Amino acid sequence: MESRKIETRGGRTKVRVYEGGSGETLVFLHGATGLIQDDPFLARLAERYHVVAPLLPGYEDSEGEESIHDMLAITLHSFDVLDALEIRNPILVGHSMGGMIAAEMAALCPHEIEKLALIAPAGLWLDEHPIPDLFALLPMELPALLFHDVAKGIALMSAGANFEDDEFLKEFLIANSRRLGTAGKMLFPIPNRRLSDRIYRVTAQTVLIWGQNDKLIVPAYGSRFRELLPQAEWVEVEAGGHMLPYEQPDAVLDGIARLG
Repeated sequence: MESRKIETRGGRTKVRVYEGGSGETLVFLHGATGLIQDDPFLARLAERYHVVAPLLPGYEDSEGEESIHDMLAITLHSFDVLDALEIRNPILVGHSMGGMIAAEMAALCPHEIEKLALIAPAGLWLDEHPIPDLFALLPMELPALLFHDVAKGIALMSAGANFEDDEFLKEFLIANSRRLGTAGKMLFPIPNRRLSDRIYRVTAQTVLIWGQNDKLIVPAYGSRFRELLPQAEWVEVEAGGHMLPYEQPDAVLDGIARLG
């Protein structure tokens, strides 16, 4: 994947964008943990699609998080990124927090989003299934929460380093503080920004993709999304946790392919 920085309208933000592959344009919106180094899921997507993956301000060297204060601003920022890239009507794929943003975009401007894939999206709240507080966890606690295969999760999130290595841990914590500073505007203290009040406006062809072993946003949330998006196709994947794109990429790709 190649990368470059782009500037959105009025110079409000400057964000890094990863791009590669050929075919129909697919825009991937990442979750709260951002993209993984040499991201293997983007590489798989690029085998089938022309993939564009913008990083939110606060992630890697993307700038402008001080101009983004709430869910509406983040949603409009995402449209500003598409405008800067001159992208119209892409396949829009969002994972976790990125799924929350993608759903908001499809609800806010239903005529601009025609194909939508939501992979374990955030955005709802069920009192009987409280979502664990990512902001209170130590780095070494994340793989067990996010992955069905914990060993694979440790390898991917640490990029082969050791979570107990002081230098790696320091760098991880510094980067993570910026990431969570942006994510907190959507997810803290709970990821409920009234998406459920607007989601009826979504008219896009939609597929919902969930891991059966998701411990962060449990499949009960998938059931609620299905109630709110009755037109959506449902794909439930065995042996997959919240980081489903990295554990079961073939199943996720097959789910996205249902959009045609």
